Amino acid sequence: MRKTTSTNAINEKLINDSCGMARALSIVGGRWKPAILCRLTHNTMRYGELKKSIEGISERMLVTQLRELEEDQIIERIVYPEVPPRVEYHLTDLGRTMQPMLEAMSDWGNMHREKVGDKVPVSVDI
Repeated sequence: MRKTTSTNAINEKLINDSCGMARALSIVGGRWKPAILCRLTHNTMRYGELKKSIEGISERMLVTQLRELEEDQIIERIVYPEVPPRVEYHLTDLGRTMQPMLEAMSDWGNMHREKVGDKVPVSVDI
């Protein structure tokens, strides 16, 4: 958790408070949130199903991303009082309103890949 009084945090808040696009990107941005949202757009899923369906994501990162999406009221976590415990995730009504935006972003990304190819630079640590 970073300090809320840092210049970076203050600037981020100013941008997110004044620009809807920045706000949306701060909610769905990152490496794993689009993959999570894509899967939950189609189905309610249990934690284990999500973990198996997203190759390369660590448990810690999945938990972090799910908590952030839950905090932003995009997804809902339902815990069933069973033994063993069962936890499911699904999009909230607010989260479902994102579907047209997510589909448009996906379409644009696919179009960009076709036009430009995979010329996006990949950083390599040496």
